[in-house]
Amino acid sequence: MINLDYQSRTPIYEQIILEIERYVSLGILKPKEQLMSIRDMATTLGINPNTVKKAYAELENRGVIVTISTKGTFVKDNITQVVNSKIDNIITQIKRNILELEKLGLTKEEILKRI
Repeated sequence: MINLDYQSRTPIYEQIILEIERYVSLGILKPKEQLMSIRDMATTLGINPNTVKKAYAELENRGVIVTISTKGTFVKDNITQVVNSKIDNIITQIKRNILELEKLGLTKEEILKRI
Protein backbone atom coordinates (compact mmCIF):
# COMPACT_ATOMS: atom_id res chain seq x y z
CA MET A 1 0.00 0.00 0.00
CA ILE A 2 2.53 2.63 1.06
CA ASN A 3 5.70 3.03 -0.98
CA LEU A 4 8.74 4.30 0.89
CA ASP A 5 11.98 5.58 -0.60
CA TYR A 6 14.68 4.74 1.91
CA GLN A 7 17.23 6.73 -0.15
CA SER A 8 15.16 9.93 0.02
CA ARG A 9 16.08 12.85 2.24
CA THR A 10 12.41 13.07 3.22
CA PRO A 11 11.94 11.42 6.62
CA ILE A 12 10.02 8.13 6.60
CA TYR A 13 7.19 9.50 8.75
CA GLU A 14 6.68 12.37 6.27
CA GLN A 15 6.61 9.91 3.38
CA ILE A 16 3.86 7.98 5.19
CA ILE A 17 1.90 11.20 5.72
CA LEU A 18 2.23 12.21 2.07
CA GLU A 19 1.23 8.77 0.81
CA ILE A 20 -1.86 8.56 3.02
CA GLU A 21 -2.89 12.11 2.07
CA ARG A 22 -2.42 11.22 -1.59
CA TYR A 23 -4.50 8.04 -1.26
CA VAL A 24 -7.25 10.00 0.48
CA SER A 25 -7.27 12.74 -2.15
CA LEU A 26 -7.42 10.15 -4.96
CA GLY A 27 -10.27 8.31 -3.24
CA ILE A 28 -8.24 5.15 -2.73
CA LEU A 29 -8.81 5.57 1.00
CA LYS A 30 -12.42 6.54 1.58
CA PRO A 31 -14.08 8.37 4.48
CA LYS A 32 -14.63 6.10 7.51
CA GLU A 33 -12.24 3.48 6.09
CA GLN A 34 -10.06 1.84 8.71
CA LEU A 35 -6.28 2.09 8.42
CA MET A 36 -3.85 -0.57 9.56
CA SER A 37 -2.92 -0.47 13.20
CA ILE A 38 0.38 1.19 14.05
CA ARG A 39 1.98 -2.17 14.76
CA ASP A 40 0.66 -3.78 11.55
CA MET A 41 1.76 -0.81 9.43
CA ALA A 42 5.21 -0.85 11.00
CA THR A 43 5.56 -4.60 10.44
CA THR A 44 4.38 -4.33 6.83
CA LEU A 45 6.80 -1.49 6.08
CA GLY A 46 9.64 -2.97 8.14
CA ILE A 47 10.05 0.17 10.27
CA ASN A 48 9.86 1.19 13.90
CA PRO A 49 6.29 1.54 15.26
CA ASN A 50 7.22 4.96 16.69
CA THR A 51 7.71 6.22 13.13
CA VAL A 52 4.18 5.18 12.17
CA LYS A 53 2.85 6.60 15.45
CA LYS A 54 4.45 9.98 14.63
CA ALA A 55 2.92 9.94 11.13
CA TYR A 56 -0.53 9.04 12.46
CA ALA A 57 -0.31 11.78 15.10
CA GLU A 58 0.49 14.37 12.43
CA LEU A 59 -2.32 13.10 10.20
CA GLU A 60 -4.69 13.50 13.15
CA ASN A 61 -3.44 17.05 13.68
CA ARG A 62 -4.11 17.78 10.01
CA GLY A 63 -7.65 16.40 10.31
CA VAL A 64 -7.13 13.53 7.88
CA ILE A 65 -7.64 10.63 10.29
CA VAL A 66 -9.14 9.99 13.69
CA THR A 67 -8.24 7.32 16.23
CA ILE A 68 -11.06 5.83 18.25
CA SER A 69 -9.91 4.05 21.38
CA THR A 70 -10.22 0.24 21.15
CA LYS A 71 -11.71 0.49 17.63
CA GLY A 72 -8.82 1.70 15.44
CA THR A 73 -7.76 4.52 13.17
CA PHE A 74 -10.10 5.76 10.45
CA VAL A 75 -10.17 8.28 7.61
CA LYS A 76 -12.27 11.24 8.72
CA ASP A 77 -15.64 12.09 7.15
CA ASN A 78 -14.82 15.67 6.13
CA ILE A 79 -12.00 14.69 3.79
CA THR A 80 -13.15 17.03 1.00
CA GLN A 81 -12.44 20.00 3.24
CA VAL A 82 -8.99 18.65 4.13
CA VAL A 83 -8.10 17.96 0.48
CA ASN A 84 -9.29 21.41 -0.62
CA SER A 85 -7.25 23.00 2.16
CA LYS A 86 -4.14 21.12 1.03
CA ILE A 87 -4.75 22.17 -2.59
CA ASP A 88 -5.17 25.80 -1.48
CA ASN A 89 -1.87 25.63 0.44
CA ILE A 90 -0.02 24.24 -2.58
CA ILE A 91 -1.48 26.92 -4.86
CA THR A 92 -0.44 29.59 -2.36
CA GLN A 93 3.11 28.21 -2.41
CA ILE A 94 3.13 28.24 -6.21
CA LYS A 95 1.97 31.88 -6.25
CA ARG A 96 4.76 32.82 -3.83
CA ASN A 97 7.31 31.06 -6.01
CA ILE A 98 6.02 32.84 -9.12
CA LEU A 99 6.30 36.20 -7.34
CA GLU A 100 9.85 35.33 -6.31
CA LEU A 101 10.73 34.43 -9.90
CA GLU A 102 9.21 37.70 -11.12
CA LYS A 103 11.37 39.57 -8.60
CA LEU A 104 14.35 37.87 -10.24
CA GLY A 105 13.31 39.42 -13.54
CA LEU A 106 11.41 36.60 -15.24
CA THR A 107 8.12 37.30 -17.00
CA LYS A 108 5.14 34.98 -16.55
CA GLU A 109 5.67 33.73 -20.10
CA GLU A 110 9.30 32.86 -19.32
CA ILE A 111 8.26 31.09 -16.14
CA LEU A 112 5.66 29.00 -18.00
CA LYS A 113 8.14 28.20 -20.74
CA ARG A 114 10.70 26.95 -18.21
CA ILE A 115 8.13 24.88 -16.38
